[in-house]
Parts: sequence; structure tokens; C-alpha cells
Amino acid sequence: MLTTYLILAAGLVLLVIGGELLVRGAVKIAARMGLSPLLVGLTVVGMGTSTPELAASVQASLAGSPGLALGNIAGSNLANLLLILGISALMAPMMVPRGVLWRDGGVGALAVLALIVAGHTLGLNRVAGLALLAALVAYLVFAYRQERVGQGHTAAFDRASAMAEADPALTPHERGPADKLSVALLLTLAGLVCIVGGGNLLVTSAITIAADLGVADEVIGLTVVAVGTSLPELVTSVIAAIRKEGEIALGNVLGSNIFNVLFIGGLTGVVAPTVIPPSILAFDLWVVLAAALGVMLFAWTGGRLSRREGAVLLAIYLGYTAYTAGLV
Repeated sequence: MLTTYLILAAGLVLLVIGGELLVRGAVKIAARMGLSPLLVGLTVVGMGTSTPELAASVQASLAGSPGLALGNIAGSNLANLLLILGISALMAPMMVPRGVLWRDGGVGALAVLALIVAGHTLGLNRVAGLALLAALVAYLVFAYRQERVGQGHTAAFDRASAMAEADPALTPHERGPADKLSVALLLTLAGLVCIVGGGNLLVTSAITIAADLGVADEVIGLTVVAVGTSLPELVTSVIAAIRKEGEIALGNVLGSNIFNVLFIGGLTGVVAPTVIPPSILAFDLWVVLAAALGVMLFAWTGGRLSRREGAVLLAIYLGYTAYTAGLV
């Protein structure tokens, strides 16, 4: 049993490392292609940093474990909204622009609602997956236009900024003598190998652990896997909060949630169509929606997330996790 947990941990580490290498290589390739830093940030960085969650969900669905696949999506969103924002606000209260909150928070809430509707109608099949991906493209086009005309940063932009601040190597820049295409390709290939291998280790060990503990796959997906794949967002949001960059910290979380549902959910539906487990559909996705609306309400009432509100968010997450794990 201990060996299985070590394999799970190794899978998570490989996913995080693989995501980092993949984005670094992809950013260098995009720069050599002459793409603008803004476009690279919104697409390559935004989607690339979601690859750990993507690999876990797609491989879980291919392995016949929809609970693990959808549990990872729902659990990652909850970890973002309650755990990561809670810890970030406890460390440094965050001022929140209400326009950003309602626009991007609203998009995230609508995305979760769309996933609920799909679960009650089509399931997460290829049609639903393509619809989610089309919605993501529409959002990214909107975000790109907003940034180009200087009408305020979107969550997609703030997510890329947060990742770049945590790791300057992810900052899109002009091609220099050190940016050899061969190096970029090797980084990208190494990242893909780590992601595929890490996802396989993670999914296999998570299914084994669920069977050994006598719990459903979704329990592991909603808790252990979701928190593990969300660690990069935790680090970047905490760094932004400490630097008094509340808008970036919040935007990182809101952007991650949008990508989780539209990008990861969409690709999972296209590559490995699956059903949404009844328990997740009836309870967990509604908790995600309520958490999204709750964060919007907290920030709207005072234009900020205070330490007290951060403590409330964190307490709710701990209570939810204990309930999901059957501890209460």
C-alpha cells in the first residue's frame, strides 16, 4: 500500500515537472514563430499550465474511471476557490476589481452550469466537448481583444502573468541566440513524456488506492488528485498575494477554473467521451457553482477578500473534504 502512495506522489511530481517543461518549450517555439507575447500568454501559457489536470482527466477517462476524471475537474475548481483563495487571503487580504470579478467569475460559473446541463442531457460526449472548446475559443478571442484595446485585464491574462512571475522562464520574449529550436523541441518532448508517464502512474495508483480503501474513484479525484494537480496554482496565487497583487492572484484562480471546465472538460469529452457520475452531477458540481457564487459575493460586498473571509473559505474546504472522505 505504501508503494502505491509513493507511485501516486511520483505521478504528481512528473505531471508538474512535465507541465513546466512543456510550457517552457512551447513558449520558445511560439516566440520563434513570431507570435506576439500577448497571444502566447493567453494560449500557450494558459492552456499549457493546465496540462497536469488535463493528463489526469483524459487518462482516467480512457482507463474507464469517469469518477476520477470528473472528480479531478470539480475538485480542482473547489481547491482553487476555497483552498487556494482562502490561503492567499489569509496571507494577504486582496483588493478585487468588481468588473473582473463579475466578468470572469461569471464565465467560470456559467461554464460549470454548462457542464451540469451536459451531464443531464448529452453526457460529456464529443458534441458537448466540442461545445465547451468552442466556448473557450470565444472567451480567448474576447480576452485578446480586451487586452489589445486596453479595456482591462482578463482572468486569462492574469493567469499567464501569475505563472510568469512565479517562473520568469515562462515569460514570452523575443528570440535570442540561446533560444535554439532544438532545445525548445527537446523541452517540449521531455514535457510530453513526463506528462504521459506521470498521468499513467497517477491514474493507475489512484484507482488502486480507491479499491484498497473501498471508496469510489471520484473521492480520490475530488481530493488527493485535485489538490496535487492544483499545487502550481497554489504557489503562484500565494506569491501574487504576498506581493499585494490581489487582482493577479484572483485572476489566476478564475482563469484556472475556466480552463478546467472548458479546456480540460472539452478535450476529455472529445478524446475520451464519458458519463458524469451521478454523485458528482447531483452534489459536487453544485458545490463548485455555489463556491464560485460565494466568492463573488464575498469580494463584491467589500471590494476585497479579507482574512476573515479567507478563513471561512478554508474552513468550508476542510469541511467539504472531510465530508467527501467520509470522516464526518
